Amino acid sequence: MKIAMIGTGYVGLVSGVCLADFGHQIVCIDKDEAKLALLRDGKIPIFEPGLDALMAANMAAGRLSFTSDLQQAITGAQAVFIAVGTPSRRGDGHADLSYVFAAVRELAAVLTDHVVIVTKSTVPVGTSRKVADLVKTVNPALDFDVVSNPEFLREGAAIDDFMHPDRIVVGVQTDRAAAVMQAIYRPLTDRGFPMLVANLETAEMVKYAANAFLATKVTFINEMALLCERTDADVNAVANGMGFDQRIGPKFLQAGPGYGGSCFPKDTRALARIGQDYAAPLQIVETVIKVNEEVKRVMIDKIIDLCDGHVRKKTIAVLGLTFKPGTDDMRDAPSLTIVPALVGQGADVRVVDPQGFREAEELLPGVTWYDDAYAAVQGADLVVILTEWDDFRRLDLARLSGSMASPRMADLRNVYDCDDALAAGFTYYTGVGRKSVMPPA
Repeated sequence: MKIAMIGTGYVGLVSGVCLADFGHQIVCIDKDEAKLALLRDGKIPIFEPGLDALMAANMAAGRLSFTSDLQQAITGAQAVFIAVGTPSRRGDGHADLSYVFAAVRELAAVLTDHVVIVTKSTVPVGTSRKVADLVKTVNPALDFDVVSNPEFLREGAAIDDFMHPDRIVVGVQTDRAAAVMQAIYRPLTDRGFPMLVANLETAEMVKYAANAFLATKVTFINEMALLCERTDADVNAVANGMGFDQRIGPKFLQAGPGYGGSCFPKDTRALARIGQDYAAPLQIVETVIKVNEEVKRVMIDKIIDLCDGHVRKKTIAVLGLTFKPGTDDMRDAPSLTIVPALVGQGADVRVVDPQGFREAEELLPGVTWYDDAYAAVQGADLVVILTEWDDFRRLDLARLSGSMASPRMADLRNVYDCDDALAAGFTYYTGVGRKSVMPPA
């Protein structure tokens, strides 16, 4: 089947490459000629493990191509996916749908034959019907269907998530549209992966509800971590005890400095606004948003406490900046709150991240970049682990502490054991929600 994919961002590129690997003929469309030149050269503008090799294989097989010519891309296509950004709108938290509607207008103006228009972008409830109304306004005679098909891709594991999904969610209005979507995803459903076929509104809601629930789970364990610190409980053991309960499960129960990324922050804000718009306020979601911001501020206080109450003229090495390992994504990363606060209070901040430089350089002025953790901590007063990259899980703690002016560690991802850190020469150590050795008040 020929499929056009509008947008070559994270979702569009991963989806396009994976659909091509199913055997479909995929044409990815973007207006950025510089990005298209990179893609045609086999270079990807994002960091996603395994994506470059899979893209190269499907380009070589003739199943995947890139163009800025919308008319050429959609000719003969049975489905057109819209995978453009829906960032939070400044000021009110609503999802900004301007890119979606702009793509729909351009698409509707050039379509002539029946096509299934598939919304892959994360959009609020009711958007797919607005897309249908817009198409009818631009091209009243067009025969078309609109489908909602939200993505559930984790950055750093996106290919595996696409190829081995927990579920495929499809919102349709007609049997004809359902048949097209079933044909697209047959390589998955034939292997037993479930497809949920529902109406448009249900499919749109599933994505927001799922992300809000996971964000709630993360925020819950972060709040429990603060209580564990006051009661001498160990949040890691608490999380394990909870996770063994099959009704809860172990995922998303790792305490840390708050959630970030491309989905949880914007989707919780958008869902909260949807609830307000429909006079059904989502008080749990609104509280999750508030608590997540408070958790980041608690981490700043934790770092300051470890530096004897102030960071002015202190040298702090921060290991990891991206919102999680396995990605170069800096969107709403806790580092964007924590690092500027330290710089603003007069700290000399050194940073290391295996993939974050390209995105973080402009977002974090006033820091000094290092390529190596050992070089960054040389003569430092404190080392902070902010993202649990594998590079930072295997550090020689004795070497680390021995090179520091004051061997102190704020392990905000609970990578190391307190006793191991102390045995390696660290004077003070603090994690999140578990045993710490802190300087006296």
